Amino acid sequence: MEQTAAHDVTSVKKAVNVTANTQLIKEAKALGLNLSSIFEKAISQEVRAAQEKKWREQNQEGIASYNQRIATHGVFGMEHRSF
Repeated sequence: MEQTAAHDVTSVKKAVNVTANTQLIKEAKALGLNLSSIFEKAISQEVRAAQEKKWREQNQEGIASYNQRIATHGVFGMEHRSF
């Protein structure tokens, strides 16, 4: 399942300098891999993961409260479910 981008994919690109393993870079280039695209995908995944972690931390209390309520009272309409 492909996720939507965590950023504006039409945004202007900015050149950056990164440090990476020389042999790995040589192999990637020999295979014709697009390093910029790989870097952008990796950064996008890390940003999304960090945002999700931050959201979970910020909403931890509310989630715990909701889960406790469901554990105590069940879900609305539970008595009418046939599964």
